[in-house]
Amino acid sequence: MGDDRATVGLLARYATAKRLVLGILLLAAWPASATQEYILPTLFDVAGVAANDVLNIRAAPDASAEIIGTLAPDARDIEVVGYDDTGRWARINTGGRGGWAGLRYLAYQTDVWTPGALPPTLHCLGNEPFWSFRPEGDDIVFSTPEASESDMSIEQVLSTGVFRDPRRSILAGGDSRRMSAVMVPMACSDGMSDRSYGLDVTVILEERGEAQMLTGCCSIAPK
Repeated sequence: MGDDRATVGLLARYATAKRLVLGILLLAAWPASATQEYILPTLFDVAGVAANDVLNIRAAPDASAEIIGTLAPDARDIEVVGYDDTGRWARINTGGRGGWAGLRYLAYQTDVWTPGALPPTLHCLGNEPFWSFRPEGDDIVFSTPEASESDMSIEQVLSTGVFRDPRRSILAGGDSRRMSAVMVPMACSDGMSDRSYGLDVTVILEERGEAQMLTGCCSIAPK
């Protein structure tokens, strides 16, 4: 009997340990969508501001910092590209420069980054040489100062599968150009303004049998 009780106790402890290990593994494998709300950059709307008031944009993440702009209480499509160290201030752009707004007055949009698609407001640009591209329907419109705009059909948009992850790989082609681009969320500067960008992009452009690598920044703020 003593041996039997010991065996039963051992089996019970084994079953408990097995359930514990299984629970840990399930938590480790839990999809990002279960807890993750969003990844920057993404778009927000002003929320919680009185109809007769405005949301101040400040030069620094401090309530006493200089006011450099304002947002209406019903303002929409505000691109947030970062936070301050406290997580209470959102880095946004106003008038061609970066500024800060209280994050508690901003509500994120839920449908900005959908799998295998590009936000219609996306636009990317770089310099040395100057170039830009934007999606337009099923095409990518690519332009440089030296050449007119050219359309390339979007062949594929790849995403990571992580919930609301902005990372994208784009393949597009036309009669005279082919393009592949990879966008990743990270701080980026256009080198010409005080504007802050939240997406870094690398482009491989093939034209007349020659390929070149271009680098730049992307934004999803409506123009």
